Amino acid sequence: MATDRVVLVTGGNRGIGFAIAERFIAEGYKVAVTARSGEGPAGSLTVRAEVTDAASVDAAFTEVEAKLGPVEVLVANAGITKDTLLMRMSEDDFDSVVDTNLGGTFRVVKRASKGMLRARFGRIVLISSVVGLYGSAGQVNYSASKSGLVGFARSLTRELGARGITTNVVAPGFIETDMTAALPEATQAEYKRNIPAGRFASPDEVAGVVAWLAGDDAAYISGAVIPVDGGLGMGH
Repeated sequence: MATDRVVLVTGGNRGIGFAIAERFIAEGYKVAVTARSGEGPAGSLTVRAEVTDAASVDAAFTEVEAKLGPVEVLVANAGITKDTLLMRMSEDDFDSVVDTNLGGTFRVVKRASKGMLRARFGRIVLISSVVGLYGSAGQVNYSASKSGLVGFARSLTRELGARGITTNVVAPGFIETDMTAALPEATQAEYKRNIPAGRFASPDEVAGVVAWLAGDDAAYISGAVIPVDGGLGMGH
């Protein structure tokens, strides 16, 4: 098991991204994270990047390549929300979420694929969401961007699958993060009633699945959507 591979996690300064970076560090990988602000976990290299800007993405990869080596495992996790009902959603509310969540993934994957093609090895993991396939009122922009990752991963699998590169999607459900902690208790209880597991996940439960997909045991899995949602979406 080659766990000294170089991993880049976008948006690795908080929440799920931070937990994913921590897991890879614990397993012995060389880990870099991108962040607009803040830092990744201890033992990681933090690089500044704005995923909506191709030049910024290129500069971040160049820095990681110089300090750690070519990126062999990419976790596209950076994302934003601007929730509101469709009738109130502005052009910017829609465009900025899609440009960050889907466009940002396009930019980082395109840049990472250069080194992966040369090495004839790569693991690409796209962090989607249960609402990408389950739907959520007030999240037309977010759910569209997250479901778009499924078509992205499956098309990329057809392009790069013969080159030793896998592309998979992890679709978390409700996770214990700052965002869910800020929800009113009654709202949290309502959500938990709809989840067969009856609880939210810990970020580490998502991180474990991502790390497994990056490892040798998952070499023959590509184009898959793996829900980590306690049964909420039933693997749509």
